[in-house]
Amino acid sequence: MGRGRGIDADGPVEPEETRRRGNDPDAVRVNEGDAGAGTRTGGDGSRAGGNLREERDRVGSEAGGGGAGRDADGWNLPTKYLPGVESRDLPEPLSLGKVVGASVVILATALGSGELIIWPYITSQVGIGLLWLAMVGFTMQYFLNMEIERYTLATGETAVTGFTRFWKPWGLIFVLGAILPNAWPGWATGGATLMTYVFGLAEGAVPVLAAIALVAFALALTLSPVVYQVLEKIQMVLVAVIVVFLITAIIIATDLGVWTGIVTQAPSGVANFPSFLGQLGIATLLGAIAFAGAGGANNLTQSNYVRDKGLGMGERMPKVVSPITGEEEARASLGYTFPITEENMRRWRGWWKVANQEQILVFYIIGLLTLLGLSVLTFTALGRETGVEGDFTFLQRVAAGLGDRIGTWFQYFYLIAGTVILFSTSLGVMDYVARLTASELKVSYFRRSERVTESRIYFAAAWLIAILGSLILLAGFQQPLVLLIISASGGGVVMALYSVMLIVLNTRALPQPIRLKGWRLYVMAVTAVFFLFFSVLLVYDVFMTNLFGG
Repeated sequence: MGRGRGIDADGPVEPEETRRRGNDPDAVRVNEGDAGAGTRTGGDGSRAGGNLREERDRVGSEAGGGGAGRDADGWNLPTKYLPGVESRDLPEPLSLGKVVGASVVILATALGSGELIIWPYITSQVGIGLLWLAMVGFTMQYFLNMEIERYTLATGETAVTGFTRFWKPWGLIFVLGAILPNAWPGWATGGATLMTYVFGLAEGAVPVLAAIALVAFALALTLSPVVYQVLEKIQMVLVAVIVVFLITAIIIATDLGVWTGIVTQAPSGVANFPSFLGQLGIATLLGAIAFAGAGGANNLTQSNYVRDKGLGMGERMPKVVSPITGEEEARASLGYTFPITEENMRRWRGWWKVANQEQILVFYIIGLLTLLGLSVLTFTALGRETGVEGDFTFLQRVAAGLGDRIGTWFQYFYLIAGTVILFSTSLGVMDYVARLTASELKVSYFRRSERVTESRIYFAAAWLIAILGSLILLAGFQQPLVLLIISASGGGVVMALYSVMLIVLNTRALPQPIRLKGWRLYVMAVTAVFFLFFSVLLVYDVFMTNLFGG
C-alpha cells in the first residue's frame, strides 16, 4: 500500500494491550489533501494538543482551496473548511454487552414526543389504522441513524462535522435546527403538568416545578466528570421504569383485538390516508413521522453518543467533561482515517455488525413497541374521540379512562410513568442541544482556542437552556400540544436536509469498502425523497394558509 511506519524515539510507548486494541502509536499518517498523500511517520500518539492542532491546521491550509483529502485508500475528506486528518488503525471491536448504551440515550429522548403524545393523540382521532405509518417512520430513522453512525465509527467525527467539510455553514444550520424547535421547554412543562395531576397541585405550580427540573438537569449534566457516562446511567434507569410500566400495561389493560387491528386495519388506513391527511393536517402527520423515534436534529447526536461511548474511531476522540470536575481537552473533535488493510477491515466489519445489533435491539424494537403500546393503551382508554383538546389534558383524559377500566391505582401508574417519560425527554433534549452546539461551534469557530473548549461551550449551552426555559415558564407562558407538533414538523424539515447530506457524505467521503452503497443507498434515497416531499408540502400548506387563507 506504500504506507510508511516509523518510530519516534521521543514518543511514549503504549502497553501491549493498547496495541492489541488497535492503538498502534506507530500507525500514524497525515492525509494532506491535494498537497499529496505522502506518509508522515511518528509514534507520539499523545503529543501536546496545541502541536497536534497546529499540524492539522497546517495540513488543511496546504491542501488549499476546495481540495479534498483523497489518498490511495480512497478516503476523500474535503479540506477546504476543516484541516486534514491523521490515519491510525481502528480499535478492536467490542461485544454487544459493552456497546449497549448509545441508543438508550436517544431512545429516552424520543419517548416523550411521538411515543407518549403525538401518536397516541393521532390514534384517538383516526384510530389504529394509521399506525403502519409509525412503523415506516421508525424504519426510516433506523437507516438514518446507522448512516450517522457509519461516518463516526469510521472517522470519530460527528456527521455534522463531516457536512461542514463540504460547506462551513452546515454546522451552524444544524445547531439552529436543534435550538429553535426546542427553545420552548415543552417536555419539562409536560412532566411538571403530570406531576400536578398526580399530587393534586394547582396549575400555578407547573412553571415552578418545571424550572426546578431544568436547573436539576443542568446540574446533573455539568457537574459530571464525564457527562456521557452519567447521562447513560440516568437514562437507563428511566427507560427501565418505562419498560416495566409498559409490560404491565400491555398485560392488564389492552385487548388482543386492538393489537391485531394494527395489521387488519392497516389497509383501510392506507385507503383513508388522504382523508386522514385532511383531518389531521400536514404539520401533524409530518411531525408524527419525524418523531416516530427521535426526530429532528436529535438523530444527529447519535454521532456524539457513539463518539463519547468510545465506539469505533470514537475511542480516540476527546470526551465532553465538566469544566469543574473533569479534565478538559482543548483540542477540537477532528477525526482520523484508517488504512484499508485486511486487519482493519476485519475490525470494521465487527464494529458495523455490533452497532447494527445495538440499534435494532434498543432503538428499533424497544422504541417501536413502546410507541405501539402507548398508542394501543390510548385507544383502549378513549377509543376514537375526536375534538380532544390539544394540550396535556389529553394525557389526563387517557389516565382517567384507564382508571375507569382498570382502577384508580392504574390511573396514577400511568401519570407517574408519563412524568418519568417527559422528564427523561427533557433531560435528553437539554443534553443533545448542548452537545450538538458545543461540538460544531468548537470545530468550526474555536478550533485553535485553548480557552474555549467543547466542554465549556457545552456547560454554557446547557445552563442557557435551563435559565431561558425557566424565565419563559415563570413569565407565564403555556405549552399546548400544537406547539410540540410545530416543533416536530420543523424537525421533519431538518431531517430532509440531513438525509440528503448523509448520502453525499457517505458516498463521497468514505472509501469504497465501507461507503454507503447497494440496497441501503436505495433505502436512504427513498427516505430523503419522503422527507423532502412532505417538507415541501408543509411549506406550501403554511404559505397558502397564511397568504390566501386555505
